[in-house]
Amino acid sequence: MKIPQLSVFLENRPGSLLPPLQLLAEAGLNLAGLSLADTAQFGILRLVLKDWARARELLERAGWVVKRNDMVAIDVDDAPGGLVRALEVLTAAGKDIEYMYAFYLRRDGRVVLLFRFDDPDGAIAALDDAGIAMLPARVLLGE
Repeated sequence: MKIPQLSVFLENRPGSLLPPLQLLAEAGLNLAGLSLADTAQFGILRLVLKDWARARELLERAGWVVKRNDMVAIDVDDAPGGLVRALEVLTAAGKDIEYMYAFYLRRDGRVVLLFRFDDPDGAIAALDDAGIAMLPARVLLGE
């Protein structure tokens, strides 16, 4: 149930997002999802893609610092409060959410949200015990 994600550390300056994305595009690597966050000193480009290992190799070879993390894709109702049930389960289980972002793969009235947990295996167990659906990488990334 864990989805590999790459975090690429970028300089916080105009135009720094373009080169790593150009590199991946030129290599024929298609993104399934991304998020961009910033601090005063640097930005963090978070990427979800099928061939993450190849992407990591290319990016590191080109000089970027890249970290791999495991994400969990939670399938929730695409309606007001759809996320609340999952959050209630995670809170009751004492699972810490480091960050999350919407993937918005809409299908059959459902939406997918990606979560980074301090304890992914514990979060997966808590969600599974509560009957909350999660998507495996093969569904999310088309594997």
